[in-house]
Amino acid sequence: MKITYYGHASLGIEVNNVTILVDPFITGNPKASHIDIDALEADYILITHAHQDHILDVEAIAKRTDAVLVSNFEIISHFEKLGLEGHPMNHGGQWDFEFGTVKYVNAIHTSSFPDGSYGGQPGGFVIEGEHKNIYIAGDTALTFDMKLIPLRTKLDLAILPIGDNFTMGIDDAIIASDFVDCDKVLGYHFDTFGYIEIDHEEAKRKFFDKDKDLMLLDIGASIEL
Repeated sequence: MKITYYGHASLGIEVNNVTILVDPFITGNPKASHIDIDALEADYILITHAHQDHILDVEAIAKRTDAVLVSNFEIISHFEKLGLEGHPMNHGGQWDFEFGTVKYVNAIHTSSFPDGSYGGQPGGFVIEGEHKNIYIAGDTALTFDMKLIPLRTKLDLAILPIGDNFTMGIDDAIIASDFVDCDKVLGYHFDTFGYIEIDHEEAKRKFFDKDKDLMLLDIGASIEL
């Protein structure tokens, strides 16, 4: 399983010869100006919630690639009206896709489209594929619901928001890693704009002091599990 960071909360995941994008917000992020969305492949696009900084490039990429969208019912309904194909889910449900199993889990946040219309309830994803299991938290506060995840799935990586202000910050992310029983963390949703800028070295030190590994990737960089 290969995971590429495209800035903010945008990810690329390659698993079982399938390419997945998560929350593609790239053209609106000056820090990701070197990423060409017309060069990105996608078989599936996973969407955690309807905010613009998570859906901006969904339509353009999906129309070019014929990617299948995976999200909550309301978000899929929205994009199906634009002629895109989608697979609707809701909290607690899971589905076996060609690349592995996806479970839609709770997130504590808000969710509305840029025009203010209702975007359903936000969520995160637990993905099991290629004998590797990852948790993509989405935009969320720290929540006790995270403790449910390791009851079903032993995680190899937790992808957690760490920018604070709109989501949990570093200190809560450390607790979240305890809740999901995973000491290997990829941080995201940080540095894109002033409200969520972080001190990278301090963040890594705080995780290190708790015997945990926080990875902060450059935009366009990848890791392999």
